[in-house]
Amino acid sequence: MNLFYKLSLLMGLIVVLSNYLVQFPIQYFGLDKILTYGAFSYPITFLITDLANRAYGKLVARKVVYVGFAIGVLLTLFVSTNFTDIISIRIAVGSGVAFFIAQNLDVQIFDSLRKKKWYIAPLASSVIGSVTDTFLFFSIAFYATGIPWVTLAFGDLAVKLFIALAMLIPFRLFIYKIKDFSESSVSEINQK
Repeated sequence: MNLFYKLSLLMGLIVVLSNYLVQFPIQYFGLDKILTYGAFSYPITFLITDLANRAYGKLVARKVVYVGFAIGVLLTLFVSTNFTDIISIRIAVGSGVAFFIAQNLDVQIFDSLRKKKWYIAPLASSVIGSVTDTFLFFSIAFYATGIPWVTLAFGDLAVKLFIALAMLIPFRLFIYKIKDFSESSVSEINQK
């Protein structure tokens, strides 16, 4: 299985896992009003998008986003959506909208900064994508529900920003493995 398919499948699985975990506030150290478990898994999607962008360019990175989006939304509907609970439905809708917009924004920002120092593109695109994703998701999923969505959003964002910084380590390690993809690999995927 080549890198494109691995990244696409991983993207979908991380989205489903994050959509499930966002329903559970962290019950330790008084964090239940400011943080959910989804904050720890979701930032990995930006690493996946950035690796695809570095390996294949923005067109293929968008394909990874679209495949991940399709897998993520479909599996979320089956795995973690309770159709009798409006918040569960709003989580699915909010996740889809926020993911699609933030990931495409990430792709565009990464591509425009790709010729800068190695860490500029993944850090800037992940930070801006995380801010966009967080506030879109939490406002769509939890606005006017009685759930403290603003504090949850800020707690979530703080963790996402920390993880975006930490994701620079695996990004740096992986770019040595992926930077040798030939133009034929890129054109082969573009034809799919």
